[in-house]
Order: sequence, then C-alpha cells, then structure tokens
Amino acid sequence: MNVHDWLANLPFTDPAVSCIIVEISFNNGSRKEYFKNTTLHHFNKGEMVSVEGVSGFDVGMVNLSGELVRLQLKKKRIPEDSAEIKKILRRSTEVDLQKWNESKSREREVLARSRAIAKQLKLVMKICEVEIQADGRKATFFYTAEDRVDFRELIKLYANDFKVKVEMKQIGARQESAKVGGIGSCGRELCCSSWLNEFKSVTTAMARYQNLSINQTKLSGQCGRLKCCLNYELDTYLDALQHFPDHADVLQTAKGNAQLIKKDIFKNLMWYTLPDSNKQYPLSIETVKKIKSLNSKGIIPEELETEEVATTSKAKEPEPQFVDVVGQISLRSLERNAQKRKGARQQQGNRDRGRGTRQQQGTREQGQGTRQQQGARQQPNKPSDRADNKGPRPQGKQLKLNRNDQGSPRDQA
Repeated sequence: MNVHDWLANLPFTDPAVSCIIVEISFNNGSRKEYFKNTTLHHFNKGEMVSVEGVSGFDVGMVNLSGELVRLQLKKKRIPEDSAEIKKILRRSTEVDLQKWNESKSREREVLARSRAIAKQLKLVMKICEVEIQADGRKATFFYTAEDRVDFRELIKLYANDFKVKVEMKQIGARQESAKVGGIGSCGRELCCSSWLNEFKSVTTAMARYQNLSINQTKLSGQCGRLKCCLNYELDTYLDALQHFPDHADVLQTAKGNAQLIKKDIFKNLMWYTLPDSNKQYPLSIETVKKIKSLNSKGIIPEELETEEVATTSKAKEPEPQFVDVVGQISLRSLERNAQKRKGARQQQGNRDRGRGTRQQQGTREQGQGTRQQQGARQQPNKPSDRADNKGPRPQGKQLKLNRNDQGSPRDQA
C-alpha cells in the first residue's frame, strides 16, 4: 500500500531522539517487517535496501520511516529496543539486485512443482504462494488447509528438489485473498490487499444489527467469508440502537400480538405486523414505550397508532380513461375517408405518369436534334455534282477523248 508519512516534515531539535526503525516491504507489499537502521545513511521511501536474512541477506523496499514507524510499533506492541529486530546492511548494489531478480524468476516454476509434489503425496492443502530469499538460500511456502497437515515428508522432498531451506506458513482464506488481490463488489481494490492488516471476526449478527438480509451470496467476499466491511459501520448502528426500547419484539393488541420486523435508526421508527395480515405498521419509539407500559399494566390497546411515512417515490401518472364509442362512428364516414384516400392515390399516380411521358418526349427531341447536328457536320465533306462538272476531269478520260480526236490508224493511212 502507498503510505503517506504525514509526520515527515515535523522539525525535531534532537536527532538522537528520532526513530531509527524502518518499515521494509517484501514481495510487492504482501509482507512487511521492521529493521534497525544502524548505518549513517538516511533512506527515503521507495529505495531498495539489503537487510539481514536467514543465513544470508534479503532485498526489500523502504515503505515507511520516521516518527510514523514509532506509532506503528506502539500499535502492534513491539518494543523499539527489541533484540529480535534485524538490521539494515546497506543500499542494494547491482549484484544484490541481480541475485534478487534471479530468485524472483524462479518462484513461478517452484510454485508449480511444489503443488505437483503435494498432490502426489495426497495432502489436503493448497500451496498459495512461494517467496524465495534474495540470495536463494531460503524459500517460504504459504499454504491453506482446513485441518492440520503432516508435511514432514513434504519438507524433505522440497529441500531435495529445490536445494533451499524450507519454511512452511499456514494462512487463512482472508490472507490468501489479500495476497492474490482483486476488485470488490464496491468497485474498489480489496481492503485486505490495500490497507487492512488486522482481520476481525465477522458474524451474521452484525448484518442483523444493520437490517441487512441474510444472503450469503451478497454478504460474502472474494475469500468466501463474510465481508470485513460489515464491521465498519457497526459501532454507529449500535450507538443509534441504544435509544430504542429493549424487549419490544411483541406488543399485545386487541387484534392479536404484533411482531417486530425491523428498526429504522434514520427515522426512529419500529415496524410491526399483525397476525393474518401482510400490512406493516410503522410506530414511533414513544408509541412503542407507551404500548409496552400499558401491556405491563394488563391493558390491551384496540389498535396501533401508526405514523405517517413520507415517501419520496415519483407521483403516479393518471391512468387513461376509456370511453365507449360503439355506435358513434358510422360506416359511411369510414367509406368516405377510404374513397378520398383512393382518389388522392389515383391523382398522384396520374401526375407521376404525366411527368414520365413528358420526360420521354424531351429525350426523343434531344435525340433528333443530335442526329441533325451530326448530318450537318458531314455534308461539306461530300463533293457536289456541280463541282464535278466544273472541275477538271480525270486523266484516264482525257486520254480516251484524244484518241477519238485523232481517229483510227486506217483513217490516217
């Protein structure tokens, strides 16, 4: 979770009094631990640091520092000078980060192999997550199980296959969903995976105090348990219910015993129902106390003094009124209307046909004009008869005429 340190800019006159404990987060914030800063360096939020691990070192990210860590330690009842708090070694070097990345790349393969081994041994458990230390010397297996599991043989197989020191940690269904993460029915990130650290027990009585229907599908979260958010407004409902009278589940009336259905803390009303009736009667707190005092004296009221409840529902639209018009409309008027519509359609058709005929005539006229223009263009190219008579004759004809003028060879002789 992204934490805002609202005490970071407070001036402290004595630096020796400042808190030297730093909160470090591992595995994308799914695990957080506290370490002592014995070095002379000041670590800012988001920096990667190397800390003491099990026979080695581990790499984590600075999540919180300063006076806010002191408040967290006080809340979790951890003494600041505890010997169990490990130390910060140094800022992570390139070699440390390289080893850390190599170890993280192995986690998915180790998780799949560990589940297969647990299935072979027929153990009723589920391996949820595997976290390998940065130097690769230790692996922590998180699992869920309904009953106690004997995993002594399982640890031996894990140690032989993965060549690491094995640690098994059992977690609940809520912790599992916190590690997996997701989006709740409210549309926001799960509380357990973002900011909620302590998981309180949730019962169906908390839903009854808030007048919620006991529907397991709606009241259950991603983990399959009742939603943790049922605890958020419970104190407000309990404070408001103190003004309501106790032992007022049944009221005696002349029509029978009235049973209490629900309590409305916003309008200070108590809803009752009578036997052999589905109607609900809202009563004020003063009315319930009055009827209860009368019943204690042996007096049974005739009826319940209900309160008017202002409804914010929309105004009902007036229902349409139906009128009997049988016999008011004659068939002749209907026939006249039909004849008018038929005549209008015929006139429209005649108009359309007239427009089509005129368009066809115009098209024919345009075609004739085009042909005339083409013929006029071709006439000058053809020689006329007058031009043939006036113009010179061909040479072949001239030769024939000359031969006739000279005569035959006999005439010449």
